[in-house]
Amino acid sequence: MEHEEKLKYLKIALYVIGVIFIAGVPALMMWIWPSGWGWTPPQPEYEQMIMGVYATLGVFLIRAAKDPLANASLIWFTVWSSIVHGGIMFIQAVTDETDRTNLVGDVPALFLVAFVLWYLMPRRDSSE
Repeated sequence: MEHEEKLKYLKIALYVIGVIFIAGVPALMMWIWPSGWGWTPPQPEYEQMIMGVYATLGVFLIRAAKDPLANASLIWFTVWSSIVHGGIMFIQAVTDETDRTNLVGDVPALFLVAFVLWYLMPRRDSSE
C-alpha cells in the first residue's frame, strides 16, 4: 500500500477507533457483553476508571485523525499500550478461568487495534 493511501486509511481508522473507545467500550462493558469486556466479579470502580481512560484516548485519537503524522507519538502509544494491555489480559485469562471470555472479547480487540494502527502508520523513508 502506498504512503498516501495508508495515511487516508489511518485517518479513518483513528476516527473509528476513537468513536469505539468513547461509545463502544462502555456499551460493551455495561450492556452488550459484560462477561467478555468487564471484570468478573463486577468491579464498577475499575470499570468506570478504564472507561474514562479509553474515552479520553478516544477523543485524542479523533483529534489525531486530522494530522496523524503530527500525532505519531500518540498513535504509537496506542499501539504499544494496546499490546501491553492485551498481553496482560491474555495471561490473566489463561490463568484465571473466570476471565476466559476475555479471550474472545477485549483481548483480540486490543491486539486488532494495535495491528491496524501499526500497519497503517507510515514509516519514515531512509532518505529522510
